[in-house]
Amino acid sequence: MKKIVFVVFFFLSFSVVRAADNEIYSINLDKETITKGYTVTAFDDELKLSLAPGILNESTNVEIVRLNEEMPSPWNLDRVSNIYQFEFKNKAAYDNHTPFYIQFAYSEQTGDYKKVFFYDKNYNTWRPLPTKDFSEEKFVRSLIHLPFARIAVFSYPKIMTSGRASWYAYKGGNFAASPDFPKGSKLRVHNQANGKFVDVIINDFGPERHIFPDRVIDLDKIAFLKISSLGEGVVDVRIEPLYIEKEDGRELGVPDFGVGVEPDISLKSAIIFEEESGKELWGKYSTSTLPLASLTKMIAVKVFLDTKPSLNREVAYSTMDAEYNYEHCKPWESSKINLKEGEMVTIEDLVYASLVGSANNTIETLVRVSGLSRASFIDKMNQTVLGWGASSTYFIEPTGLSPDNVSSARDYAIITKEVLVNPIIQKASTMDKYKFITVNTANSYRVSNTNKLIFKDLYQINGSKTGYLDEAGYCLMTRVESPLGNNLIVVTMGADSREASFTETERLIKYGLRLL
Repeated sequence: MKKIVFVVFFFLSFSVVRAADNEIYSINLDKETITKGYTVTAFDDELKLSLAPGILNESTNVEIVRLNEEMPSPWNLDRVSNIYQFEFKNKAAYDNHTPFYIQFAYSEQTGDYKKVFFYDKNYNTWRPLPTKDFSEEKFVRSLIHLPFARIAVFSYPKIMTSGRASWYAYKGGNFAASPDFPKGSKLRVHNQANGKFVDVIINDFGPERHIFPDRVIDLDKIAFLKISSLGEGVVDVRIEPLYIEKEDGRELGVPDFGVGVEPDISLKSAIIFEEESGKELWGKYSTSTLPLASLTKMIAVKVFLDTKPSLNREVAYSTMDAEYNYEHCKPWESSKINLKEGEMVTIEDLVYASLVGSANNTIETLVRVSGLSRASFIDKMNQTVLGWGASSTYFIEPTGLSPDNVSSARDYAIITKEVLVNPIIQKASTMDKYKFITVNTANSYRVSNTNKLIFKDLYQINGSKTGYLDEAGYCLMTRVESPLGNNLIVVTMGADSREASFTETERLIKYGLRLL
């Protein structure tokens, strides 16, 4: 008997149409196809949905749209792909419980860290998805469990995943220093030349990106030996993040609820101010009048220096100077230099102690030796800022200890512009520490700057002042020179903690630099 073999071909119908500016790819998946599993491939392999057996439980039409319409973008990320929207038209076909893979091509190889994000309309934010980057092939693979989503690939500017690795001796294990990934993160480091890799824990910061712009990581020499010989010195590597430690509840600055078009800021008041133009680039209640705390000291020092003193002049400290401070706080609450009665110090030492260390008692010493009465000095402070246009600012004492010293974020940005014209104030405000020795007793004193942003070495900071009162919260002024050469002034007021003051100021610095 002759055997007859039947060959049956299944044809899936699909179509590509254009609707307005968008392009739509549509394919119908029948019951037999979803049982076997199917990869939906659209727009010349730019986007693939890998629907393994069991992902779908009913036949459905799958629609993928290449969106060419305007959409909000995350303020701190760069989009490196088209925006796509996919949808399972039969809502009963997918129950959201089993995630499936997306393979997503991107347009350019930047060397920066990349992830797939989906747009969450409830929050108006882009939210990250678990992603693995195949940088050599220029695509990412991600897991998702949504029947409908708008998705795109975004890169994290200046978070590098390819470049060069060096080695150094530190803890003697599988550890590394990174300028991008926080301590506690786990990274897989691939040697591009020989394919070897090592998994390391980040336990240190470095190398400094401004000194070594192509250096992505410093490996402990024990870890370096697992992918190369020490004699190589530096090797080309690719970084694959396995786990990223969160800071302030965020992964590389991105919270779980996603990123919107502006930073999410909890401060009472803040401003991003472009110094040359006097333009407010961004603000939150920037004209609200609030206690100023130790930001006051910048104006006090400016008024003092306007009297044209000799910085080498020696003056005697009086413990009575600190008594003015105690009108507004307990003696143990005041930031001060523990100078002794009659100790001789130079004017220069008093200025630097007042700005670098934010000492309250040395401000009062400057007022006493200024040649003005205390009342006249304070009146001069008020006249000076009013002349600059800071009409919401008022002082009743020169240190900031009184909550009745008030200003607004916008006023203080104007004040900053004028005060930092003085090179002494500019220098003192950004010094990390200052040490001096009294003239007649040879006692040594040392103060440190409390703005930890100046220690990060990530920005060209050329002006800085911190402040705190219970009534004011944590306040911070930071002036940064942009790559364009102009100055950006960020003033933040009313933070709940010192750490929040730093992290939210840094967010606004990054945002302001991108706005420029």
